[in-house]
Amino acid sequence: MQHIDIIIKNGYTVTINPEMEIIKHGAIAIEKGKILAIGANEDIEKNYKSDKVIDASSKIVMPGFINGHSHIAMTFFRGYADDLLLQSWLEDYIWPAETRFVKAQFVYDSSFYACAELIKNGITMINDMYFYSKETARAATKAGMRAILGEGILDFPMAFHKIPESMINYALEGHEEFKNNDLIDFAMMPHSIYTCSKENLITAAEKARAHNMLIHTHLSETKKEVDDCVKEHGVRPVQYLNSIGFLGNDVSLAHGVWIDEQEQRLLAEKGVGVNICTECNMKLSSGFAPIKGYKENGVTISLATDGVASNNNLSILDEMDMTAKVHKAINNDPTFLPAEEVVRMVTIDAAKIFNKEDEIGSLEVGKKADIILLERNKLENMPMYNVYSHLVYTMHSESVQDVIVNGKVLMQDRKLTEIDENELFEKAKYYQIELQKK
Repeated sequence: MQHIDIIIKNGYTVTINPEMEIIKHGAIAIEKGKILAIGANEDIEKNYKSDKVIDASSKIVMPGFINGHSHIAMTFFRGYADDLLLQSWLEDYIWPAETRFVKAQFVYDSSFYACAELIKNGITMINDMYFYSKETARAATKAGMRAILGEGILDFPMAFHKIPESMINYALEGHEEFKNNDLIDFAMMPHSIYTCSKENLITAAEKARAHNMLIHTHLSETKKEVDDCVKEHGVRPVQYLNSIGFLGNDVSLAHGVWIDEQEQRLLAEKGVGVNICTECNMKLSSGFAPIKGYKENGVTISLATDGVASNNNLSILDEMDMTAKVHKAINNDPTFLPAEEVVRMVTIDAAKIFNKEDEIGSLEVGKKADIILLERNKLENMPMYNVYSHLVYTMHSESVQDVIVNGKVLMQDRKLTEIDENELFEKAKYYQIELQKK
């Protein structure tokens, strides 16, 4: 009998494997950060033993959620400015606040706070764009989170960067510095077509491909962005990016609200995924992403929270619920976007967008042990007839009880194992006071 690191037993195991197999009394053997075996309780217990056994008798066991687009270092800006148009929100409030506060220590503190919140929401990986992203990498590493990180690239000075070349080089430095970190990847992240010149977009993409890095950008978040692109370049945003050689299967987009059918087909052809931020785009009245068109045209999509300065939380379960319901309503079709598809969007489909489907996104032998457990035995969670329905329409983040990333237990029985929440509260209070000073 082999002695291993962790055994999870007696779980209602939702694998999200190619057969979408569910093992009602399942067990998982974890060794050296990976799933060594998965199957019925008796099979695992016959072959493996461990000093760390998690009894999941009343729990759903499934792959951790992936948050496809975030700005976690903005967490201390939560509620700082609301009920505004996007341009005013950015130009009159957020950018001035960032000018005052975005320093290395602020980014580390805010990111570390956010990592605790992400874990409590069952999110095991983020794709995150901001500044001082190496500080976010250090915070995520300390918290035990998996992250794809990128320095925001813009034409104008931001944080300590004076020129775009500095932002690009910083991302390359992060890529080199964290290349042996199993939790962290660096990507190239030009902010948007309206903050980056054609030359900087091209340079960012070329540098990323020369170093085998992913590429991520905001695109078509507002109608104004599309109208301005047509006016300046004579084509819509997706066509513009394609014309400069930017698009490819190493690219993912955030938002994608105002993308027409011709553009959708082009995205599918190029293998570009879209990370949809339903709640944020509703709050900012940016519109609703054309999910029906994306699905009909073969575009891979996932869900994301965006930053809490514009959401104002990091709950993927909320995004799942809201997205499914809203898109049934706007398509006048209660059968559209069934719950099983929505669960795939935040697990294996998200993994595919970031070219990580061989590592995460499902519970399969050989994959990284990024696993969450959700409690069924709660008044608001019983009875359960269909697990996918429950995950999308019934459960909230309070149901997330246990979180494992890379084979390490980060939360057990709703208590963080690596982070002192009381220390986090004091940091939040400190920055609140500082931000309110004139």
